[in-house]
Amino acid sequence: MFDYPPLEVKVWGEMACFTRPEMKVERVSYPVMTPSAARGVLEAIFWKPEFSWIITEIQVLKPIRHISIVRNEVKNRQSDRSARGWEKNGGGYFIEEDRTQRHTLALRDVAYVIKSQIQLQDHATDNHVAKYRDQFRRRVSRGQYFHRPYLGNREFPAYFAEPEGSEQPIDVSDDLGRMLFDIDYSEKGERNTPKFFSAHLDQGVIEIPLELYQGGD
Repeated sequence: MFDYPPLEVKVWGEMACFTRPEMKVERVSYPVMTPSAARGVLEAIFWKPEFSWIITEIQVLKPIRHISIVRNEVKNRQSDRSARGWEKNGGGYFIEEDRTQRHTLALRDVAYVIKSQIQLQDHATDNHVAKYRDQFRRRVSRGQYFHRPYLGNREFPAYFAEPEGSEQPIDVSDDLGRMLFDIDYSEKGERNTPKFFSAHLDQGVIEIPLELYQGGD
């Protein structure tokens, strides 16, 4: 399917939270990075409308460890429109009436190697895959990005670099069950639909079935 070997980038951070979408109130992380989170990291580093990222493999480099966080948050998002209304008509925002405690079960001290391919979009007129691959590698080597990549949540920044070649996945195999693959935005006017797949950790490696990118479940 692809004419080039996969591109590789190492990402790591102090904390991560790849939230399970079925958890409505509390944030509970998957035990490893999801393909959609990996795509988000790559798009933060380098993105063009002429291509999309195909995640082929995620290597887990550090033991899976959790951390529990409880903190005060507000339930409702505030807006400039509301503030202007209070200024004109009176009233205001009282945080004590909108505060709630939320629990996050996150991951700590994580590191991954993401393997991926570049797939041209249908509207791309030129076969510039080699050029895009070189641009991505240069940006990784220089530490450049369009916006700061993060590990699931924006509050957990991701660091990235070229793999050194000595990275070893953890010696763990497990059936991870149904994991979020990505969000389907293909149907215009329709609600964004999450897509799942049966994830398996094999000696620290998750392989992403290519048929998922071809409309498979």
